[in-house]
Amino acid sequence: MKIVDEKNFKAEALDVEFVVVDFYADWCGPCRVIAPLLNEIKSELNIKIVKVNIDESPSIATKYNVMSIPTLMIFKRGEKSAVITGAASKTRLADWISSHL
Repeated sequence: MKIVDEKNFKAEALDVEFVVVDFYADWCGPCRVIAPLLNEIKSELNIKIVKVNIDESPSIATKYNVMSIPTLMIFKRGEKSAVITGAASKTRLADWISSHL
């Protein structure tokens, strides 16, 4: 998954039809747990998922009120449409994403 920052967040997350944004940090255990699950879901559902490292891009996390990680947000045509926080099973994550496609 592509890591985005202040320089390319608009192009990669806001200027697209549909994207899941994974707010994470390298030191976050639950973030590391869901990362491979998100890779599988990305391939299975043929969707775009990008990652924002909250330590390297704190302004994006602040703008979208990320208070804990992992936080996943779905953006549709530049608008935040759904949020889920915390680690979850692959099934729960895939069902959540699918319900917003």
